[in-house]
Formats: sequence, structure tokens, C-alpha cells
Amino acid sequence: MQKFSARQISLIGLAVSLIIIISQISIPMPYGVPMTLQTLIIPVVGILLGKRDGTIAICIYLILGLIGFPVFAGFSGSILSFIGPTGGFLLSFPIMAYLAGQWSDDNVKVYIGLILGTFINLTIGTLYFSWVTGSTLKVAFIACFAPFIFTAIIKIVLAGFIGMKSKRILYKKIKV
Repeated sequence: MQKFSARQISLIGLAVSLIIIISQISIPMPYGVPMTLQTLIIPVVGILLGKRDGTIAICIYLILGLIGFPVFAGFSGSILSFIGPTGGFLLSFPIMAYLAGQWSDDNVKVYIGLILGTFINLTIGTLYFSWVTGSTLKVAFIACFAPFIFTAIIKIVLAGFIGMKSKRILYKKIKV
């Protein structure tokens, strides 16, 4: 089992804190699936920390929410967040971070990870919403996928830019 350096532990802790803060920026939407900046910061963390440490940071964030800390959008958190209509989005966050961090050393390939991660996030969120609410896939698509396509494209571009630029600065400054 690989040990973690103090630097890695610190960066993971800082990433979890950043996710918690940025997750509170959300806009309520008609079907109960809010538009949040979670889907911007999750892949940025994957890019900054890499696939392993980024995924670990996301899992810690999810565990904190699962045990009741109000870390999710709207200061929510509990098992109810996972079994409710938006639980699929949360469950797909580690995949998003992993895919964003998978090719984070390549300025072009990182966007493949971002696109795949976003597509998986929206797809799992939509399917889970349909299952939990008992709605048709068409209704779930209208509630969970279609309204977020435009903002997802913007977030992919921003996450790639912010993540890659921040990674260069971070690695230069602290020699991670």
C-alpha cells in the first residue's frame, strides 16, 4: 500500500475544503435538480491532484456528506442526499474526478476526460433520477440532462483551463 506524503494529505484536505465551499453556489431548477458549481470543481480537483488523489478527495467529500455534514449544495448532507433524486449525480463524482485526472498531463487529452466525465455524470444522474422518481426517461432527460447541456460545455472549457493553469502554477510553486 502506497503511503501519502504530508504534502499529498494537505492538498487533498485543501481540495475537499474547496469543494465544500464551491458546492454551495447553486441555482434551483424546476424539477429539483439544482445547477451547481460542483460539476466545475470536481473535475478541476481531478486535474490538479491527478486521478488517484483527486478521486480520494471526492470520496472524502462524499463520505462527509453521507455521514451528515452539510457539505452538498444548499448545505445538505445525509444518506437522504444519496437516495434522493439527485443521488446519481453525487455517485458519479468520483468517476468525473478520475477521468479528469486520467490525462491531466496532456492539454488536449484532458478535455477527453472532461467530456467523458460530464457525459457519465449527466447520464447516471438522469437514469438515477428516473429510477428514484419513477418518471419516464423522457421526463428525466428533460429534468436532468437537457437543461445542463449548455452550462456543461462552458464548465468543460473552464475546468480544463482553470485546472491546467492552476496545476502548472501549483506544481511550480510547491514542487508536488
